[in-house]
Formats: sequence, C-alpha cells, structure tokens
Amino acid sequence: MDTLIALLLDPAAWIALATLIVMEVVLGIDNLIFIAILTNKLPAAHRSRARRIGIAAALILRLALLATIAFMVKLTAPLFSLFGEGFSWRDLILIAGGLFLVWKATREIHEKVDPDGADEAHTAGSGAAAANVTAVIGQILVLDLVFSIDSIITAVGMTDHLPIMVLAVVIAVAVMMFAADPLADFIQANPTIVMLALGFLLLIGTTLIADGFGVHVPKGYIYAAMAFSALIEALNMLSRRARRRRAKSS
Repeated sequence: MDTLIALLLDPAAWIALATLIVMEVVLGIDNLIFIAILTNKLPAAHRSRARRIGIAAALILRLALLATIAFMVKLTAPLFSLFGEGFSWRDLILIAGGLFLVWKATREIHEKVDPDGADEAHTAGSGAAAANVTAVIGQILVLDLVFSIDSIITAVGMTDHLPIMVLAVVIAVAVMMFAADPLADFIQANPTIVMLALGFLLLIGTTLIADGFGVHVPKGYIYAAMAFSALIEALNMLSRRARRRRAKSS
C-alpha cells in the first residue's frame, strides 16, 4: 500500500504512465488493424463479438505475461547463434509472427485482386459461419501473442513498477476496445482503405521478421510512413467525394 501511495505522489511515475500508455496504444494499432481486416470477412452479426473476444484475449495475454516478468526477461536471452547472430525465444516468436502476418496479408491481397479465386465459405450457412468465427478468433489469438510479447517487453524496458505497467496496458486495451468497431466500419466502408491496411500489415510483418533477425528498424519510421500513406489516401478520398458532388450537381 505504501508503495502505491509513493507512486501516486511521484511525478516521474505519472510521466512514465503517460509515456507507456501512448506507447501501448501506438503498438496496439498493428493489432487493431489485423483484427479489423479479419473480422470484416465475417457475417455482420458475428463481427463485433469476434472483435471483443480478440481484444479481451489481448488484455488477458498481456496481464498474464506481466505476471511472469521474470520469465519475460528470460525470453530475450540467446538460445543459439547462427552466422554470428544470437537468437532468443523473443526473436523466434517475432520471426514466426512476422511470417504469419506476411502470409496472411499476401493471401488477403490476392483475394482482393482475384476475387473469383477467393474462399466463399463464409456464405455457405450458419455452420460455415461458426467455423469462420472460430478460425478468425484463432488467428487473432496467434497475433495477440506476438504483439503482446512485443508490447510487454517494451513496457518492462520503460519502467520497473508493475502497477504502472498493468494500468497502462488496461487503459491501452480499453482504447482499442472503444476504437475497434469504428475503425473496422471505416475500413469496411472504404474499399481502398482495405488495400492500404493490408499494405500496412505487410510492412509490419516484414518489420517483425527483420527485428527477429536483429535488424532493428525504428518504430517511428514505420509509423511515420503509415501516417503519410494514410494522409495521402485521405486526400484521395476527399478528391473522390468532391468529384461525386460535382457530378450530382451537374
């Protein structure tokens, strides 16, 4: 109790909390885009529930990992070396998660480019819909694990206080829960945004693979590129909307 009161009265703790919340929210964008892309393929009645389950699972995984900080620290210890480069459990998980993300984004892009070859199982009835929901939640859980490990290792590196980490994670996931439906609806309503989001997932997957091999690309560069691309697409959307208004008025 005395420790918590000391943290409440410590300005440095509040600064660490604010910084960590921002970091966790930014890191959660990757997870949120992936969840939006996957759940938008489900029947409309199942989408919101699948998002809630996916984000709730992300919170449970993050809190569980925080409860095993000593184990998390060991994940960064080298297991073996290859060509002079040491690989830890974290590196292997990032590489596997990155490969999965690249594969998934590439498959989704292929389905958008060649819709005749796309899987139509989600239109086959309630049994297929239930199977799709299970498959989507399973894929979300796989990426939740990868993003959660990256998120918690980042948190451990920023502060030594467990209450600050727990509070930051809970607030960040609450923001994700609040933003999930509006983001997914926006992506669904704007087809060009879907392709842009899939491009983001390819970029994120490639970055995870590079990070796993010891090539650390500053996250600021990645998010700056994503923000710039989103800005250009927003200008394109405004341009298309203006053209439609002019066409209707003429």
